[in-house]
Amino acid sequence: MAAHPVSPLAPKSYPDLPPVAGVRFATAEAGIKYKNRTDVLLMAFDEGTVAAGVLTRSQCSSAAVDWCRTNLPGGLARGLVVNSGNANAFTGIKGKESVRKTAEIAAAALGCSTAEIFLASTGVIGEPLDAGKFAGVLDDCATRLVDTPWIESARAIMTTDTFPKLSGAVLEIDGIEIRINGIAKGSGMIAPDMATMLSFVVTDMPIAADVLQALLARHTRTSFNAITVDSDTSTSDTLLAFATGKAAIDPILSLDDPRAEIFGEALSDVLFELAIHVVRDGEGATKQVSVHVEGAVSDDSAFRIAKSIADSPLVKTAIAGEDANWGRVVMAVGKAGEPADRDRLSIRFGDLLVAREGERAPGYDEAATSAYMKGEELELTVSLGLGEGRATVYTCDLTHGYITINGDYRS
Repeated sequence: MAAHPVSPLAPKSYPDLPPVAGVRFATAEAGIKYKNRTDVLLMAFDEGTVAAGVLTRSQCSSAAVDWCRTNLPGGLARGLVVNSGNANAFTGIKGKESVRKTAEIAAAALGCSTAEIFLASTGVIGEPLDAGKFAGVLDDCATRLVDTPWIESARAIMTTDTFPKLSGAVLEIDGIEIRINGIAKGSGMIAPDMATMLSFVVTDMPIAADVLQALLARHTRTSFNAITVDSDTSTSDTLLAFATGKAAIDPILSLDDPRAEIFGEALSDVLFELAIHVVRDGEGATKQVSVHVEGAVSDDSAFRIAKSIADSPLVKTAIAGEDANWGRVVMAVGKAGEPADRDRLSIRFGDLLVAREGERAPGYDEAATSAYMKGEELELTVSLGLGEGRATVYTCDLTHGYITINGDYRS
């Protein structure tokens, strides 16, 4: 599969994330699918690191997801192994055996138990993953662990991504500096029903596993669960967070601790930025679109309507063609299966009112609207006039590039 051009929405620069005490990593070329590029990431955590995670709700989850689901209740982590190029999904008994062997190799390399090893795989579905490819690779990685540069860890987990995805936050709590670093991968098969394709967040904050889990789940709803590229939920979606507890501060042991809110907001910022990077690297994307729905009967209803709009191929292709086709937006609202009144509906592209009270707005300006649609970042707002419910879903346009990328994905 040929490399694809870097997304026009790629960042102009990447953050130089600082070390996080208690976390080191190494990358390697295992030749799982790609040639002349890293495709394996080993992350090592100091003893006492706690783990939390949100995993795909797909009923056809991958072997690695099942492995994480088994280990997460233990709440402790010493290692993470991520590979790109093969999702190890829909691989039956062979897939289960592969994750077991991979975990054993990693545990031996890091000197811990397999219950403290977490795994994630991304790539082609249905192809067996040979755990033997990790045998010498992970042993070697364990001998050359480093704490920077984080961009190398982000590069190793890419598949059809055209740029690495990183985000970080440094905050102060009780006069102590706290660090949060995150990486993600994702470009297609993105309509997460929990997280994104793969995302990993680390922090030196001392925090109980159940509190970290609660904060991660809460802030996933407004970040990774609020994005869509193509409406398809992956078999491999995995979001994991690891807290080493190395910062010299009393641990957060309860959500009632006011520091939990402060830490949670910084965590939310990191998750949100990573999620937006995924949208901006949507396969073939040329525009980022924020779909706002207001005036719904509830927030949940607003979300489902926003998702219906953001998932619509007709809406997304119109945006690709720089056409403010509000008729397609009306269609997507109507098919969502949620309360809506055609004659109360209004639609705006940016600040431009294009439809109101069931028909085209009297002051509709075709030239101004067409000019707005040429931008790279667009806002689409639907007002239902039924209640106080509101939600936002983030998406991208749908271009010929999406077909090109996915048409040759396995070739």
